[in-house]
Amino acid sequence: MSSAQTTTNHDTIRTWCEQRDGTPATVRQTGSAQNPGVLRIDFPGGAGEDRLEHISWEAWFKAFEDNKLAFLYQDKKADGETSTFFKLVNRDSSD
Repeated sequence: MSSAQTTTNHDTIRTWCEQRDGTPATVRQTGSAQNPGVLRIDFPGGAGEDRLEHISWEAWFKAFEDNKLAFLYQDKKADGETSTFFKLVNRDSSD
């Protein structure tokens, strides 16, 4: 059985994503000059650059903090393979 963990630690999030070749991104046309929009992580074979716009980790984490989010993630699938499952949740609901 696989299990999920929740964190707000930037180093943990960045390491987990980079180990899976993930790149910080936002959904195109969801942001403004002051807000990057809906946050995502772009993994190889995912939605790709036609739907996502890559941003810096600095901008991604600023929006992550501004919106008081937590990172819910899974290290391994039930079959033991590396998982890319994650979900951004409100910090209030992650406790």
